[in-house]
Amino acid sequence: MPGQTSETYIDSTSIVDDGAVIGHGCRIWHFCHVMGGATIGDGCTLGQNVMIADGVSLGRNVKVQNNVSVYSGVTVEDNVFLGPSCVFTNVRNPRSEICRRGQYERTLVREGATIGGNATIRCGVTIGRYGFVGAGSVVTADVPDYAVVTGVPARHSGWMSRYGALLEFDSTGMAVCPESGIIYRNENGTVYEESDGNGDI
Repeated sequence: MPGQTSETYIDSTSIVDDGAVIGHGCRIWHFCHVMGGATIGDGCTLGQNVMIADGVSLGRNVKVQNNVSVYSGVTVEDNVFLGPSCVFTNVRNPRSEICRRGQYERTLVREGATIGGNATIRCGVTIGRYGFVGAGSVVTADVPDYAVVTGVPARHSGWMSRYGALLEFDSTGMAVCPESGIIYRNENGTVYEESDGNGDI
């Protein structure tokens, strides 16, 4: 389905294999390859030189920056940001002479998460809702919802709201996003939204 419509743009230098599903309003820029069996939700953007492998699912409004390969075994939920040249893996112990096709570990990037440029995500982990992986970090374990992780290996360094503001929790475990007014609660390391900024749960 290379080409363009009033709703979806696929650059002429990109390849979309038969069997791929592309949602409405997507933008697929130069030198991309979307393999058959991949599913891309509405409103996604693929920057230059992006590869989406067979079996990969991208939710709605996912932004994939330049030079990212999303390999089989990876699932990306809605509103995720994948920074330039971030790296996914799907086999923990690869060897060139041993075929491990069909043994891919599952990696899940949950709603609203951000993975910074040049970060590496080891297969088999979950990046929680609105989690934030700092640029250049190497993630080897699950990232909790709203957590900020940085470094090599990535370690927990703070909390961030869905608007991208750092959260400072008081002695009662409450924090307010300075941008949205949304109230967050931290209960023993589990963070969730207490209200929507208008006093509603």
